[in-house]
This record gives sequence, structure tokens and C-alpha cells, in this order.
Amino acid sequence: MYKDECETLDWEEGEVIGPDIESRETLLELAKMTNNAYEERDNPAWYSLGDDWKNETMPFGWEPDADGFRGHIFVSEDNSTVVISIKGGDPGYWGGGGGPTAAKDKLNSNLLFSCCCARVDWTWTTVCDCYSGYGKCDQTCLEGSLLEQSLYYSIGTNLYNNVTYLYPNTNIWVTGHSLGGALAALLGLTFGAPAVSFESPGERLPAQRLHLPSPPSTQHVTHLYHTADPFPMGECNGILSPCALAGFAFETRCHTGKTILYDTVSKLGWGSSVRKHSIGVVIDLLGRDWEEDLPVPKAEPEDDCTVTGK
Repeated sequence: MYKDECETLDWEEGEVIGPDIESRETLLELAKMTNNAYEERDNPAWYSLGDDWKNETMPFGWEPDADGFRGHIFVSEDNSTVVISIKGGDPGYWGGGGGPTAAKDKLNSNLLFSCCCARVDWTWTTVCDCYSGYGKCDQTCLEGSLLEQSLYYSIGTNLYNNVTYLYPNTNIWVTGHSLGGALAALLGLTFGAPAVSFESPGERLPAQRLHLPSPPSTQHVTHLYHTADPFPMGECNGILSPCALAGFAFETRCHTGKTILYDTVSKLGWGSSVRKHSIGVVIDLLGRDWEEDLPVPKAEPEDDCTVTGK
């Protein structure tokens, strides 16, 4: 093979049991799990799940001195299904504060969702050393920067491997909200596991930089978001955007797999706002059928999409 030449792979199709993404009840249950990824069990914001799930979870990243990747692992009563639910970025950051994970959440977000190390303009301090000047970025450096062992993606791959060791004959799904949703999708692509992401910024660009498997079909990865949320829509960018003013460089737009898109702008008259990014908004949307004969919008691939919204 010559430099920059890609080898053609022969893909073999396999069947895995995944969540029913046409079922509003299934998606609502997963959305509640992503909400719970932000909470400890004794928090009033914790959602109780149905009788199909064990009351006890396996929390990760909740140790007293932990300050990064965290969430909960849910196990069905019959041990047939395990769901890894990953916390998104600390919502307290937008109020000028933030909890113990806020700094690392921001670092991982800026590495995953920016074009070049979060260099929005010359006044910004970059989160990696890949900017080479004159508007150029070192692609090899960018790819390597996402694989550092201290970053969430690498920690997530280790967690997934540990779960498969504990549950070798169980269906394993991955879910998450926002940053957690992007990580869930990336892990789904890495391991071929069913993944459902809620309100994730576009993760197609980091998936390409990580050289994740790209088979002819990635239907095992599903994204759900609505049009009034500027994060997954790729609209929270530019030096005067709320995201940039808070120190975030959300410059990606496209998603892998299929997308369930709620057009809340046209149908409900919502205006675009970072306040609409809460998982609670999605849980409310999933609390009722979208249309009379359509409980959930149809999942479709984002074929006509520009990778970045910058």
C-alpha cells in the first residue's frame, strides 16, 4: 500500500439485540438512565425505572476524590441486558460554577468537538499543541491527542472491556447525554455495540480522527435531539456565541448512525437556546406521542451534512 492509501475491508454482518428505537417507552427509559448518570441514587432528581431493572446500580467515577468520567451501569432483572450510562458535561458550569468534573468535562469537550484544539481565535489558550500556525493544524497530532489514557474516550474503552468481562453473555448497550452521548456513540462504533445518544454535539469528526470502524451500516448508533438545541445542531459556535463566551469550542455538526430529530422550532415554535439542552427537555418530549400516528420521529441518517459548523 502507498502512503494515504486505504485498504478495502470485507465486512461481515452480525446480529445484536439492541433497543427498540421506534418505541417511545424504550427511549424514555434510556433518557431517564442518562439523567441518572448525573446523580447519586439518593438525589431527588433520580428517576426510578421500571420493574425490568434492578434497583441497585454499579456507579463509576463517584468516589469522593473523583473529578472526571462518571455515570452508572444498569442491569436488567434477568441479567440479559446491561446499559452503561455516561454523564455529560457538568451543567453547573453554565451558571458560573460547576462541580468536581467541570474542568475535565470542558477539556474533553474542547478536544472532541473543536476543529483544532479549541483555537477559536488568537486569544484562546489551546487544549493541545497541534496548531501549526497560519490557520493549519497537524492532523496526526490531533488524532494522537484524543487517545491519551487520561481522557474520557480511553477511560470509556477500559470500562466497556471490564463490563464485558463481568457480563460475557449479556447484551451491552451504551447511552448518554451531551458529552456523554458523544462518548456513548464513539464506544458503540468502537465495539459494535448498540448506542443511543441524547443531544450530543456532532461526533462524526472525532470518530474519523480516531479512525473508528466505519462499516456500510452504522444503524446500531442512534442520536436523538431537537432543533431548538444549538449544541447538536452545530449552532453554538463563533467568538460571540454563548458557548465560546463560556470557554467552549463546539464546532462540529454531523452525527454518525441515524438521527431521531424532533422539529420543535417549526412544530412547537421554540426558539434556539442553550437552556433547551437539558435532558429534562427530552424526557418531557418523550412523555407524549410526537404525532397522532407517530410516537417518535423516524430515524434517518444525516447524509447531507457539513462536518463542522464553523
